[in-house]
Amino acid sequence: MKKKIILDFGKKKVPIEAHVVRGFGRVIGLMFSRKEKAQILLFEFSRPVRLAIHSLFVFFPFIAIWIDKGWKIIEIKKVKPFSLSICPEKYFSSFIEVPLSKKNKDIVVDIEKFK
Repeated sequence: MKKKIILDFGKKKVPIEAHVVRGFGRVIGLMFSRKEKAQILLFEFSRPVRLAIHSLFVFFPFIAIWIDKGWKIIEIKKVKPFSLSICPEKYFSSFIEVPLSKKNKDIVVDIEKFK
């Protein structure tokens, strides 16, 4: 299932379409994906959580975006391949993985400006 989201970067709002991840997909995420075929993934949680992620078996960098229950961006990090543990500083309700690829270049440029 896909979900349209508008990321608010202050002066600019960026619309994205993300694949909602359910079930076992939450464990897999971007692992074993090909860079140019990888989709933007959205992980939603029923209550605020503070979970660490990893990028084992993800062979390309991606942008991790942690979001609160009001869809406000809490934190953004560039994640390198084969990182063992990436954890946000605050609790979050949703999380987005944006592959650094040609098809996502417009989104990535806006994210880099936000940092």
